[in-house]
Parts: sequence; structure tokens; C-alpha cells
Amino acid sequence: MTTNDRKATVIVGAGPAGIRAVELLVAAGIRPVVIDEGMRAGGQIYRRPPAGFMRSAQQLYGSEAGKALALHSLFDCMVARGEVEYHPQSSAMALADNMLQVLTPAGRWEFAYNRLILATGATDRLVPIPGWQAPGVYSLGAAQIALKAQGVALGRRIVLAGSGPLLTLVAAQLLKAGANVAAVLDTASLRNQILALPHMMARPALVLRGLAMRMKLGLIYRAGVTLTDIVSDETGPTAVRWRDAGGGEHRTECDMVGIGWHLRAETQLAGLVRCAFDYDPGWAQWLPRADRMGRAADGVYLAGDGLRILGADGAEVAGRLAASACLADMGLPYPNPARDLRRLARYERFARALARAFPWPAGMVRSVPDETMVCRCEGISAGDLRESVDHAGGEANRVKSMVRVGMGRCQGRFCQLAGAELIAERAGIPVCEVGRLREQAPVRPLPIGSWINET
Repeated sequence: MTTNDRKATVIVGAGPAGIRAVELLVAAGIRPVVIDEGMRAGGQIYRRPPAGFMRSAQQLYGSEAGKALALHSLFDCMVARGEVEYHPQSSAMALADNMLQVLTPAGRWEFAYNRLILATGATDRLVPIPGWQAPGVYSLGAAQIALKAQGVALGRRIVLAGSGPLLTLVAAQLLKAGANVAAVLDTASLRNQILALPHMMARPALVLRGLAMRMKLGLIYRAGVTLTDIVSDETGPTAVRWRDAGGGEHRTECDMVGIGWHLRAETQLAGLVRCAFDYDPGWAQWLPRADRMGRAADGVYLAGDGLRILGADGAEVAGRLAASACLADMGLPYPNPARDLRRLARYERFARALARAFPWPAGMVRSVPDETMVCRCEGISAGDLRESVDHAGGEANRVKSMVRVGMGRCQGRFCQLAGAELIAERAGIPVCEVGRLREQAPVRPLPIGSWINET
């Protein structure tokens, strides 16, 4: 085991939030350690392809190409000047007693820290649909990663389903790359989207870009749909069956399905470091508790989508605020945060309007048939989950201990929110009373030998 025992300021994540936090710390004379799961900095939103990739930045990032290239260049220059200790392709697996355990390409390292900034981003938020466990069913984020990192569309005839900005964005990106997208099925109604529009005008330019992308989708976009099931054979999906807003039955043939309902904050490390959490009914998920600057615990700061789902621009602002709070707590000069706090408030108004426009479909989750797979890792059906509530009661961790929901490779990232809805419905309680699953280290799957047997 290689050990780095220097007390340091450590940042987990090198997306927009992490990069802006690094920028402020470096300007203050601090050389932070950056742990990044990506091959190169940029995060998911500005993910970079391998060297030699032929698609241009404009093709990869569209209207955001300038921001992406600026952030990439900023971070690369700081690394080249030796101002950052950067560890790419490295996963933070556990932390305790101001020690972060990281799996790097060179093996397991330990980083002692006195200040920790978590900029861990977000993952897809998924709803169980009958048939979604078939091969060839991906999250929207997975489809986007394949397109950005390898220039690959994961099917010859694609159906995208779910709701939220990512649904439209991935569809537009696939179409622009020449993929055959047969249908884009949005469970959010047009009425909800129109009612939320005045509040979304906190960011009018972004709204106009989104509307332009939506217009380009044309007739393949349908709002207010109800997803019935995914039909498949041994090779993967063959069709998606759905009902339109008027109740009409449809069947769309395909060989790949991408699904996702906006995003969920990636909070595993925040839980391990014992941050407090609150259930946010607007975002319909448990989120870490922090002040406006991102302070969440003694010496721990949160930034970006791992704290609030505010998008790339909001993540940049939150990264600067978290770094400013870190500098203030160290007794060092820091920029006046007033302007960034105002911008953060505006981004949050917009994000909450988005959540109203594209709501989490709790009713759809609660009505899934008993045979629907909820926890794909452990093979737990909705019926298994409902039956366990009759014995364990309406508490998430007791249900987990009975049927193993959330014990698989994803550690509840993809099933926890849907599982909580089913538990709440069966127990007759509000979903916020179900609680959240306790985090366990390591927070990512890894070879046992790489963690235990190193000397």
C-alpha cells in the first residue's frame, strides 16, 4: 500500500465544481490534491474523449464548447505548472478520521487531509419499468458517455424515455451524431412544462437553447406518455410499449432503450463523512445539509450536483464558494462571495422550476406490477419489496436487511428512490419517513485483492 501522509487540502472530482475550487485554492498559494475518476478533467458534462478522437469540441459539446475548452485548458495548465497534485482514473473508496482511501492505477493510496471538498457530481435517477433489466437498456448518462468518450451510439434504432433536460439533450446529441432515434418519450406533461416556464425564465438563454433542441426533435418527441413495458428477447430490447396523453396505445420497435428521470446527487462520500441530510420534496431525494457556502461538516465542503442539482454553471459557482469557505476557515484571504451567492440563488430558482416542469413520477413508481424488477443488482422485484414491508415495517434499512435491496454493485444508487416510494405506499406513510440507506465502504465495486491483500 502506498501512503501519502502529508496533511493536504483534497478535492474529490474534477468537473466544473472541482476545477473552479482548484483555481481559487491555487491562487491562494495552496497546492491541492485532486482525485478524479475520469481519464482527464472535465467531469461528465465536459467529458473528454481519448487522444486522437476525431470529433471536434463543437460536435462534442455544442453551444457549451467554449466553456468546456476553457475549463480543460485552465486545469491542464495548473497541472503542467505543478500547482496541482492530480490523480486521474482514481476512485475515492472510503474515508474516516481525516484519511481518504483511494484506488489508483498504481494501487491503493491513503491521503491524509485537513480540508476536504467533495465535488462528486450526480448520477442518473431511474424508475423501474417492466422489462428494464434486459440487456440493451441503458441509462441516459451511459448513452451520453458512450457518445462523448467513444463516438458510439449504443443501438441501430433507439428509444429514449424518462423526463428532464438530459432526455432532450441526449436525444439532440445522438441525432446530431447521425444516430437513428425512433422516439423520445417524456412522462412529464406539456401542461406541467408550460406552468413552470415563467419561473424558468430566471435563465432565459438556457430556456431558449432547450426549446431550440426540442423543436429539432420534431414529431419523435411525445410528452405526457405512460410507459407500459419494454419488450425484449434474449438479445435485448425489441420494442417499447406506451400510451400517449390521450390514452392511445403505441408500440415502438427498437434495439436499444435509454431511460432517465433527471439526476440524483452522488452523496455516498458525504454520508461516510457523516454529513447531515434532509429530504427535499422539490427534488424528491435526500440531499446533504450545508450552508450557502457549502460547509457541511468540520473541514468538509460540498459543491456542485453532489449538493444541489444546479447544472454545470451552478457547479462552477458552487466550487468557487466552497473554496472560498475553505480559505476563510483557514484564515486566508478569499474573494467576496456576494456576486456568486446571487448567481447561485438565481440558478436554484431555475433548477427548482425544472423540477416542477419534469417531476419525479412517484405515482408511476408506486403502481408498477409486482413482477417488475426494482433492484437489478440483487434481483429484487416490486412484489418482494412490498411483501417485506409487511414484516419489516416502513424503514428503508430494515427492508434492506430483509431482502437485500440496495446491497448490490450500485449500492442503492439506482433503486433507493424507487424502493422508498414502494415502501411508503405499502406502509401508508410519507416517503420522507422511510429514511435513506446507510452508506457502506467501499463506495464503488472493486477487486477484493486490490483492497485487502496489498502490503
